[in-house]
Amino acid sequence: MSRIFITGIGTGVGKTIAAAIITEALHADYWKPVQTGSVEGTDSETVGSLISNKTTKIHQEAYCLRLPISPHAAAKSENVDIRISNIPLPETKNKLVIEGAGGLMVPLNNKELMIDLIKETKAKVILVVSHYLGSINHTLLSVNLLKEKNIPFAGIIYSGIANTLTEEAIEAFTQVKVIGRIERENKITPAVISKYAEIFKPELKSIV
Repeated sequence: MSRIFITGIGTGVGKTIAAAIITEALHADYWKPVQTGSVEGTDSETVGSLISNKTTKIHQEAYCLRLPISPHAAAKSENVDIRISNIPLPETKNKLVIEGAGGLMVPLNNKELMIDLIKETKAKVILVVSHYLGSINHTLLSVNLLKEKNIPFAGIIYSGIANTLTEEAIEAFTQVKVIGRIERENKITPAVISKYAEIFKPELKSIV
């Protein structure tokens, strides 16, 4: 079973839309191990509403927490103890797209970080990058950390408005594969997801 882990350089950079596109392109299963902010809806619900294929299975979260804050804080508010040892991989023979919460260094508890969970899944990582002041720094730090931890890194997806100088700097310093770009769309619909799935499919198939 091939696994792809979708993470980002921060919160709100477009991970869930990227995950939906990749899930649709590969007709893969989808899994969000740790969900926060469920009071506002879940990423599993969002992805489920955006994919069109009949193969994908949406697997249940290991932890689904109400408050839209860091996992360790959301867990504490509900007297829950997040442990990677209590997050078993879903049983599936299909490809699996896994979506993280926030970035690599988001704490799950006082000893474990999101990157520790990524390492445990043995998945290839796709990093979602959105441009803002400081995004070059956050991108280079994320890429370097993945390399230091010997975590397989599949490439970058850009999300939002292009910034040529920023992207040239990122690609010069990281030498990583660019899988594609998700433009700023007026509305995200299943048709939009299917459009990007077809665009990204050749690059994604070379990864899995």
